[in-house]
Amino acid sequence: MQPLFPIDASRHSRRSFLGASGSMLLALSAGRVWGNALVAKENPSFQAYPFQLGVASGDPSADGFVLWTRLAPQPLEGGGMPNEAVWVYWQVAEDEAMTKVVASGKELASPDWAHSVHVEVTGLQADRWYWYQFKAGAEISQKGRSRTLESPNKAANQTSQLKMAFASCQHFETGFYTAYKHMLEESPDIVFHLGDYIYEGPSRDGQVRRHNSPEIVSLLDYRNRHAQYKSDPSLQAMHAAAPWVVTWDDHELDNNYAGDIPEEKGWVDTETFLKRRAAAYQAYYEHMPLRAACVPKGPGMQLYRSVRHGSLVDFHVLDTRQYRTDQPNGDGMKRPGKAAMDPNGTLLGKIQREWLFAELGKSRATWNVLAQQIMMARVDRAIGEQESCSMDQWPGYEFERQAVLKAFQDLKVSNPIVLTGDIHTHWANELTLMPGRPDAPVVGSEFVCTSITSNADGVEKPKGLEEMIAENPFVKFHSARRGYVSCVINNTEWRTDFRTVNYVTRPDAPLKTPASFVVESGKPAVVHA
Repeated sequence: MQPLFPIDASRHSRRSFLGASGSMLLALSAGRVWGNALVAKENPSFQAYPFQLGVASGDPSADGFVLWTRLAPQPLEGGGMPNEAVWVYWQVAEDEAMTKVVASGKELASPDWAHSVHVEVTGLQADRWYWYQFKAGAEISQKGRSRTLESPNKAANQTSQLKMAFASCQHFETGFYTAYKHMLEESPDIVFHLGDYIYEGPSRDGQVRRHNSPEIVSLLDYRNRHAQYKSDPSLQAMHAAAPWVVTWDDHELDNNYAGDIPEEKGWVDTETFLKRRAAAYQAYYEHMPLRAACVPKGPGMQLYRSVRHGSLVDFHVLDTRQYRTDQPNGDGMKRPGKAAMDPNGTLLGKIQREWLFAELGKSRATWNVLAQQIMMARVDRAIGEQESCSMDQWPGYEFERQAVLKAFQDLKVSNPIVLTGDIHTHWANELTLMPGRPDAPVVGSEFVCTSITSNADGVEKPKGLEEMIAENPFVKFHSARRGYVSCVINNTEWRTDFRTVNYVTRPDAPLKTPASFVVESGKPAVVHA
């Protein structure tokens, strides 16, 4: 297939149009596609460059991935697009020069979805890199690079190793995204973002950078805040370099919310809060490379899903916010007690929990990974006889925490690894089934990434670190600097390198690797590399 930029509007294969029509499916779900499609502009003109928010790809499979962009000539002013639909053309090539085009088509960019585009490309070769690009009117986007994964039918010892990175918590105001510059240099195969992609709070004085509005509550507010974050060049570059798999935590909507319950109780009724949740979820979808299966329906949006690379690794992506019950004991740092053992208390909700156990039970992968938001290890922050754990994390829902860890054991899950964000610090933890039992067997490993910028520069060794580790012998590493985590996965071992930068309040901090760990296949212990 020859390159189509400049594109001949009549050239669309039936396979590429039907097999990669995420935006069309989205419009159909909104019930407005045919009216918009009939009047959609083929050759629009723009008051400014429309691809200012960059390009991205995500949720790779063995034969494709999702491509994303959004037309936004005025990104911080609602996008700056007229209230009309526009056709956006796309192409995928085997080479960076875009001379060996293997798939192409067009997608509808609708004002109902902020002129975002989601293309589900299929029919590609497994386990290889591709390049892609968009075109609208006379304007051509930046190039992006993505890759397919190996077929799940390929044996683990015949599946290529996977180099991945994961990150979370990128508060725009509190620092520069230097960590993404370093991640880009590592050239990971895939990136996981585990939540707090944006922060919902108002603009504050005395920050390195400032938010573009008061606290966000409306759909327009959330769109503009996502656009502000997406405007960062380091974040854009990392999105364009590799496929991302994303899930949210709380700040994409409201700090420490639980299901339909806001953090600050009594300020708004449930109906009002769910309207805000619907706005936040829609804006999140509009700005992420997600499949049509994730299209929000009112205040609900399914994010839990699995991503597989041959028989080497199954990633099970979780949502621990949308379905959870309220935090026990009034939230905060408390002794878990009886409230945490309430069998009705849940982070996952019944349907997601049953889905997870089914996925774990049928997996034949060497490594099974939970890509999720909040720390699973039951870390006691009080020294001595007292116990103090975060009620917002898994220990606040101890009954379900133990159920998941027991499932690792009962289902004979191969090499369970938990990836976590949320708390702006690096951790390496061994997961044991029974809290407070030093002799309890290790059933899994947990790696927690610090923030990209949240909480500003941080420190290498926070006060009381030695006492905390002595109180929690399953904790093998902790750091409160900013950064991300890099991992290499092969058939015999999982290697984790903790990456840090000493400062984010000014740009261009050098990269450090304060600790590295290995988990050998069949041995859940976390061992210094």
